[in-house]
Amino acid sequence: MILENGKVFEGTSLGKVGKTVGEVVFNTGMVGYLETLTDKNNKGQIVVQTFPMIGNYGVISEDFQSEGAKVNGYVVREMCDKPSNFRCEGDLEDYLEKNNVVGICGIDTRALTRVLREEGTMNGMICDSGEVTEAVLNEIKSFKIENPVKDVTRENETHTTPLSKLNIALFDFGTGKGVIDTLLHLDCNVHVFNASSTAEEILSVNPDGVVISDGPGNPKDNLDEIAEIKKLFDKKVPMFGIGLGHELMALALGADTFKLPYGHRGASGPCKNLETGVLSIITQNHGHCVVRETLPECMSVSHENANDKTVEGIVYKNAPAFSCQFRPDAGTSPTGEKSLYVKFTELCKEVNFNAVK
Repeated sequence: MILENGKVFEGTSLGKVGKTVGEVVFNTGMVGYLETLTDKNNKGQIVVQTFPMIGNYGVISEDFQSEGAKVNGYVVREMCDKPSNFRCEGDLEDYLEKNNVVGICGIDTRALTRVLREEGTMNGMICDSGEVTEAVLNEIKSFKIENPVKDVTRENETHTTPLSKLNIALFDFGTGKGVIDTLLHLDCNVHVFNASSTAEEILSVNPDGVVISDGPGNPKDNLDEIAEIKKLFDKKVPMFGIGLGHELMALALGADTFKLPYGHRGASGPCKNLETGVLSIITQNHGHCVVRETLPECMSVSHENANDKTVEGIVYKNAPAFSCQFRPDAGTSPTGEKSLYVKFTELCKEVNFNAVK
């Protein structure tokens, strides 16, 4: 494992034998490695698991967030070769090999994580040689995650439920199945729209509300999509933004975003609801954040990270809309705010009821 600063960590091959380059980030989750591997937010990234043993409950396809692994590489301290779980369908190393994930095992992940915390997120390479040459460093430094949303957005599709009460449009920038499953559980028909869709196309299904999904990459790279979200704001349609969607909504109305030094990735983040004072433990997977000082008067902060006080939620005063930076649908979150989905469906019903009146 070679970092762009020249540091080298030696270990043994894991998964597919080969070479890979990516943005090196760390995830602090004690469980949820299957969700991490299949999370589209990790497109272009080499993920380091800080928990010392990975793979102990094997592979469980029900936990996948998408088809196939999305990471560029995978780093663990110790891989469990004898998983035990009543749902286990196989071992993780075989899954990594079948899904062409180049990984490394047996390195000091604690030391690697400290480097990333102190020096910030950086690019890295997993390869079969620890020789650090100028050519190798140039290859690592030149890597850039380009157009990740276009690579992971879904095709237009519709998911229906027999007890449907609401018609919801999902503007997809790379969401996992958790968002769709949660909306279906709340008796919503879900019309999924590709990231290249226009506001007019989204509104053509007469949605009761629109969910702006999470996804990978720098939010500022999505200029066309931000313009379409601005049009949705102008139409006063109820909106709920998650992750990248939270950032895009803020950008659409004039706020700014910045890249965090090493991101928030894991299943144990403390988040304070400023409206109720309740502190929740939430799941996060993001590298960018909204700049609080740039929020216009039409926005107010509803949630903040209890550690670094970064913005985790926004409520809009000039539109029936709100958003959160964290993952309200995450199954690995002990007290994640699933109630935000209920809040959104209630908002949709209220706005449409008033419109009928």
